[in-house]
Amino acid sequence: MSEINRRKFLEGLASTTAGIAIAPGVLLYTTQAKAAVEGVSSAVRWGLLVDANKCSKDCNACVTACSKENGLVDNGRPTTDPQWIRKVDLKDKKTGKETSLPMMCQHCAEPPCVDVCPTGASFKRVDGIVLVDRHICIGCRYCMMACPYKARSFVHEAVTDQKPDIPRGKGTVESCSFCVHRVDQGKSPACVEACAAKEGAMTFGDMNDPKSEISQQLAKYPTTQIRADLGLDLGVRYRGI
Repeated sequence: MSEINRRKFLEGLASTTAGIAIAPGVLLYTTQAKAAVEGVSSAVRWGLLVDANKCSKDCNACVTACSKENGLVDNGRPTTDPQWIRKVDLKDKKTGKETSLPMMCQHCAEPPCVDVCPTGASFKRVDGIVLVDRHICIGCRYCMMACPYKARSFVHEAVTDQKPDIPRGKGTVESCSFCVHRVDQGKSPACVEACAAKEGAMTFGDMNDPKSEISQQLAKYPTTQIRADLGLDLGVRYRGI
């Protein structure tokens, strides 16, 4: 094949929406995930601050709201049911202090899941939100192994009654998206909205804007990044742990 014909072949391959079978039952789609959508700006860095002092152990409002918003179904199988937010209980061995906090995708500035994804399905938007393009996810689960926070779920069963703004599919990986469909409409994530009505432990906003509430909270109070030693520059910060 000449170099010109080879180039045309590759260009055609990159533009098609058909799939290439790389293993029985697995299709590698050649469409490319986009790192940004119209209106998304790198001047913004979306972030979430969780005040563990206000997060009670018996409150699961954020988990319930996330499942309802994104169409996640609890089949009573915690090892296989998708869960984008989970409550984690911590206990200080020295003081005995117990803390409960929500754990989700930390929306890293340097996301390991993106580094290991072979198809580009895992990507980070320019505003800091880390997402999965299910159309080109081949379900290899490398991202799940790379995530230090165990924040990703694999869809084991067929998905029915999907919501238009949240495409999901069997054999793909998914995780907290900061309810990106809501953020792009100027709203807060569902978990933040639900928490505000219960305990007010979550603050969401632009960490690059010094006038935003989250920026003022981060400047005023000491906060923690989970596994800060990894140097991933997280979009989720915790106070009181």
